Amino acid sequence: MAHENVVVVGVDGTPASQAALEWGFNQAKARGAELRLVCVYELPSYAAHSLALGVPDIVAEGKLLYESAEKMILDLVGKYQNKGVNVTWSLLQGDPSEEMVELSKTVALLVVGGRENWRGRIADRILRTVSSALPAYSHCPTVVVPQDSYRDDLPIRRVVVGVDGSEAAKTALQRAVWEADRHHATLDIVSSVNVDAVSWVPQFSLSKEFFDDVYLGIKNQLAEVDEGRDIKTSITVTQGNPITTLIKFSEDADLLVLGTRGRGGFAGLLLGSTSQSVLEQAKCPVFIVPKRVGRADDEGPKKEA
Repeated sequence: MAHENVVVVGVDGTPASQAALEWGFNQAKARGAELRLVCVYELPSYAAHSLALGVPDIVAEGKLLYESAEKMILDLVGKYQNKGVNVTWSLLQGDPSEEMVELSKTVALLVVGGRENWRGRIADRILRTVSSALPAYSHCPTVVVPQDSYRDDLPIRRVVVGVDGSEAAKTALQRAVWEADRHHATLDIVSSVNVDAVSWVPQFSLSKEFFDDVYLGIKNQLAEVDEGRDIKTSITVTQGNPITTLIKFSEDADLLVLGTRGRGGFAGLLLGSTSQSVLEQAKCPVFIVPKRVGRADDEGPKKEA
C-alpha cells in the first residue's frame, strides 16, 4: 500500500528534536512532501487516572501541559512556514512510541532525534526508547538524526547502505538508491562478512572466489532495484565486524541506510545489541527500512528524461 507523501517529525522542544526537524524539513522539500510536526505528550499514570475522574488539580495540570505543548509546536510551525513546504501539525496524548507507530501506517517517513550520549537525563532515556522502538515496529522507514549532525550532513552528498543478501537488505538498497537519486548523491554499497560468526569451523577462511560471488550478487541486486537511474555507485565487500564497518563508513557519510531483521550482518538483530550499537554510535543520520516495508509500497523519485 502506497503511503501518503508526508514526512512526520517528532518534536518535543529539545535540541535533539530540533536537529530532527531541520533534517525532516529538508527531506520534505526534496520529496515535495507535506511536513507534519507531531508532539506526543504523556501524563503520569496516576495523573491520567485522576484526569479521567475529573480531579480539579489534575485537570488543570493536564490543561497546562497541553497548552505548553501547543505553544511549543505552533512556534516551530511558524519558523518553517512560507519556506516552500506545506507545514501541518498534530498534538497527541498517549505513549510516544505507540502513537508514532500508528502514524507510520499512513505516512512516507518518520524522523526522530537521537543523542550521542544515551546515558543522560530521564528525557534522553525516553528519547532512546522512542528512537529504538520506532525502527522495529514502524510501518514506514524511520530516520534517527544524531543531535547536531544535520549541520554537517545537509545537503546529502554521500549515501551508504549496508547489505547482507537478505530480502530486507534488498529493500533497503532500493530505498538507498531512491535517496541517492533524490539528492543527487553518490551511493556506497557495503557488505561486511563476519568470520567470527563461524569461528567454530576449524581453519575457516574466505576465498577470493567467495568475495567475488558476494560482489556479483550485490551488483545483480542493484540492477534489479535501480531502474536504470544514473547514480555514481561503488560496492565494497570486506571481512570484519559489520558494526565496526558501518560506524567507520558513517564517519564520511551523510546518510546511512539499513534494513531490519536480515540473516545477520548489517540487517540482523535490529531489536538487540547490533542495531542499538549502530544507532548509538553512527556519525550521521540512520535511515532504517522495516522488514514490513515492501519494495512496491511506495514510488521513488521520477527518473530524469
